[in-house]
Amino acid sequence: MSYDGIVSRHLNRPLSRPLARAFAHTPVTPNMVTAFTLLLSVAATILIATGFQIVGGIGIQVVSVVDGVDGELARLTNKATRFGGIFDAVSDRYADALMLGGMTIYAVRFEHHPHAEAIGMLALAGSLIISYSRARIEASIGPEAAAPAGRTGDLVFGLASRDVRSLIAAVGTIAGQCYVTLIVLAGLCAATVAWRLAYLRFTGVGAPNQKQG
Repeated sequence: MSYDGIVSRHLNRPLSRPLARAFAHTPVTPNMVTAFTLLLSVAATILIATGFQIVGGIGIQVVSVVDGVDGELARLTNKATRFGGIFDAVSDRYADALMLGGMTIYAVRFEHHPHAEAIGMLALAGSLIISYSRARIEASIGPEAAAPAGRTGDLVFGLASRDVRSLIAAVGTIAGQCYVTLIVLAGLCAATVAWRLAYLRFTGVGAPNQKQG
C-alpha cells in the first residue's frame, strides 16, 4: 500500500505525476529513475557539504519530488516488481543518510555549534527508525489495518512522514541552519515513533494479528 503525506499530496505528486506520464512513452524504466534519484541525492549531499547550501537544499526537495516518479511510472507501465519496490526502499534509506550526512558536515564546517556530529547521528538514527517502524507495523498487522484510507492513515503515518521531513530539511538547509534543522528532525522522528507505538498500544488497531515476543 502506498501512503502519501500532506507534502506529497499537495506539492510533490502534482509534479511527479506529469513526469511519470512523460517517461511512460520512453525507454526509461522505474529502476532507472530510482538509480537517478539516488545519484541526485549524492549530488545534493556534495553541494551541502561543500557549502553550497542553497542549491543543495533545493536539491533535497528535488529528490523528494523525483522519488515519486518511479512508483508512478511502474504503475503506468505495469512494470511494478518486488525487486523494484525493495530497490526503491533501500535507495531511499541511503538517500536520507547521505543528505543528513551532508547537513551534518555543513553544521560542523560552517556553523560551529557544539556536538554537531552527535546531533547528526541522532537525526540519522531517527530517520532510519521511523522508516523501520512503519515497515514493521505494516508487516505485523497489515498495511490496510495500519493505515486505512482517511484520517487513520494520517494519524499513524502522516506525522513526520518522509515528505514532510524532506521539506523541513530543504528549508532549513537553504536557510543555512542545518544544526537546528537536524535537532528538529531528530525530535520529530523520536516523537513520531513514540506516537505510533502509543497509538497502536491504546487503540488496539490490528490487535488480532499481533504477536507477543
